[in-house]
Amino acid sequence: MQWFACYLTTGKHMGFYVSFGTVLLLLAITAPTALAFGFAAAGAARSAVAPLRWIGKAYIAIVRGVPDIAFFLFFVIALDQAFEWMRHKVKCADWDQPIRQGNDFVVCAAAKLPLGNSPQWMHETYGFFLAVLTFSIVFGAFAGNVLFGAMRAVPHAQLETAAAYGMSRRQVFWRILVPQMWVFALPGLSNLWMVLIKATPLLFLLGVEDIVYWARELGGAKTPRFTDYPHGDWRMWYFLALLIFYLAFTRVSEVVLGRLMARLTHGQATTGGEAQRKAAT
Repeated sequence: MQWFACYLTTGKHMGFYVSFGTVLLLLAITAPTALAFGFAAAGAARSAVAPLRWIGKAYIAIVRGVPDIAFFLFFVIALDQAFEWMRHKVKCADWDQPIRQGNDFVVCAAAKLPLGNSPQWMHETYGFFLAVLTFSIVFGAFAGNVLFGAMRAVPHAQLETAAAYGMSRRQVFWRILVPQMWVFALPGLSNLWMVLIKATPLLFLLGVEDIVYWARELGGAKTPRFTDYPHGDWRMWYFLALLIFYLAFTRVSEVVLGRLMARLTHGQATTGGEAQRKAAT
């Protein structure tokens, strides 16, 4: 017990414990950001302005059509280079060398993100920011598809009635369509939330030291030559701990989403609302 007490309180294990907070922080930031991307995409997809409608539908179709892992591996590099290219154009206007030099992407030192002499926490924060933005763009496309379908599920007669009462197109959208679409969107958004939880191990591919990274590092076989706490291959136990964490987290999510669905469908002319009325009688 004394050995395990010392082993489980090492600096690396503290990093492992902190990485659980990293995953939860990613979810807390990504979920509303992806929902905002999705809402903007759904609104654009049903816009009366043709170019805006094309952009919304193209964003949803293209991102949903690319495998997630390929998008994550490509888009983070592309996004990082895009930021550095814009900074390069502003800060190094007198640069006379090509930025693309064969397979290399070369910008001036002042345009690097983050700067080479920046503290470690800035490098980690920047990597986490790119991860959040990439997750938001990917899952925003799926959320946009769900919200677009939910908007179309709202009875059109209600929208026509609101317009007949003199409401403008904007008023119909915000006062009639948006409040009622959530009851149709929540089942799809609930599934998307579960997929987002399961996708958090992709942080490992983006260079963020998440729980999968630490489970692999700590669980691998250690010998006395390299560590003060030698042990065999314990990766199974570390990944078992991750399994329990994800199962518990998804179970809590199911309970919360179930209660939210019951609240939204109360009194609504939907299958869920009808089931509640029958149960009450």
